Amino acid sequence: MVILATLAIHPIDVAIIAAYIVGTSLLGIWLGKGGNSTNDFFLGSKSLPTWALLLSIVATETSTVTFLSVPGLAFKEGGNFGFLQLALGYIVGRVLVLVFLLPLYFRNENATAYEVFQRNFGSSTRRLASLFFLIARTLGDGLRLFLTALALQQVMQLPFEVSVAILAIATALYALLGGVRSVVWNDCLQFGVYMAGALIALTVILIRLPGGTDQYFQFASETGRLKLFDLKFLPDHGHLTLWVGLLGGAMLSLATHGADQLIVQRYLCAKDQRSAGWALFWSGPIVFVQFVLFLAIGVGLACYFTEFDPAKVNIPGDQALATFIVGELPLGIRGIILAAVFAAAMSTLSSSVNSSASSMLQDFGRQAWNQLPDDRRLRLARGFTLLFTLSQAAVAIIAFRGHFADTVVNQALAIAGFSAGLLLGLFFVTLVIGRVSSVLANIGLLTGALVITLVAFQTNISGYWYSLICCGTSFGVTVVLGYLVALRGENPRVASLEED
Repeated sequence: MVILATLAIHPIDVAIIAAYIVGTSLLGIWLGKGGNSTNDFFLGSKSLPTWALLLSIVATETSTVTFLSVPGLAFKEGGNFGFLQLALGYIVGRVLVLVFLLPLYFRNENATAYEVFQRNFGSSTRRLASLFFLIARTLGDGLRLFLTALALQQVMQLPFEVSVAILAIATALYALLGGVRSVVWNDCLQFGVYMAGALIALTVILIRLPGGTDQYFQFASETGRLKLFDLKFLPDHGHLTLWVGLLGGAMLSLATHGADQLIVQRYLCAKDQRSAGWALFWSGPIVFVQFVLFLAIGVGLACYFTEFDPAKVNIPGDQALATFIVGELPLGIRGIILAAVFAAAMSTLSSSVNSSASSMLQDFGRQAWNQLPDDRRLRLARGFTLLFTLSQAAVAIIAFRGHFADTVVNQALAIAGFSAGLLLGLFFVTLVIGRVSSVLANIGLLTGALVITLVAFQTNISGYWYSLICCGTSFGVTVVLGYLVALRGENPRVASLEED
């Protein structure tokens, strides 16, 4: 867990953070003005520039936890650049999504990722898939809000509930009024801010080191922190190797970027499949470069503390960058970097509530909602945006009052990502078999959820394999049941497409 030093920062830094949070909300509202239909609220009327969708994809998957925790992987004793092996898998996974799954979304005029299930399995499977997504997204991003609000509380010495309210209101305000158009444009701003913040932090470290970049690289080499590849085929204790990174990272990326409405919504905002594919493909290399920067900061922090404050070399990796920001950066710069920390969170949370509202209205909702006049549907969309904002805030407050920070957070965040792996299995069923009874598809999903829950809480299997287990279980169970039904002379390809 990330814990910032419990001392108030300078009023100037507080003013910078406050101005940033208020400014981004107002800018988001202005950028999203003019949207007066559900198509614009959820899809930006399919007129958003490809480069903006590209940056939005990257910013959406980069949270405060990523910004502060990834440097810790290279900061800690024995740390190195090995995390990039997983980032290579992310690139592979995106290519697979581009080739196999992206065409499914543009084969018809889809409004959400799970509309594909309506045509191939039936409406009950579409609703069940949406339910998995909504629960996972609310739990996972509620906990991300908890971690971010905890940081805001500690640097500004606010009551925790006030910190939650500030972040929730700021991110939801422009998502509520401006819709996805506002979310995407603000994601571009957040990307620029947190990347600038990361570059400033690394620059300050290099400038302050007596030996500059030469000292940096000498330290990194002598401590083994420049190591990138681990070629062991069978890793010990969940250790990340090239093969685990490629396979596990590819499966994780396949799930999050191929079956999660949070990211798929960005593709559906593109004017055509070619534009969506361009944004999807280049997001991989950009995320790779982003991780290189974050890990480089981690190495720099280890070198810096070794030089100036050896007692801090042994602090937990998650706390290294936060400690440096609060205790070492000069006035004003500290406020900018902390604003970058909150920028990473705001981009994820605003995207989350908009995509959740989209899935609730169009996937999980009743057929009657689709027959309402568009102005009433738009009011419903905004109502659901507010609902999921409040739900995530409630999760954050419950986590804080339950003192879950040191026990449940990491497991809950991992479980929150299970839904994408489960749903990916059904997308593979669509590619391999096509239509299957909704009963069989639903059994596959529920069985996969049970299996991965048991794996997560009853075994020590590395989390890098969870997406593969989820996908394999939901896919395997559905396919096996389909063929067993076929052996009995029934047709497993008959989907209950007439369900309400």
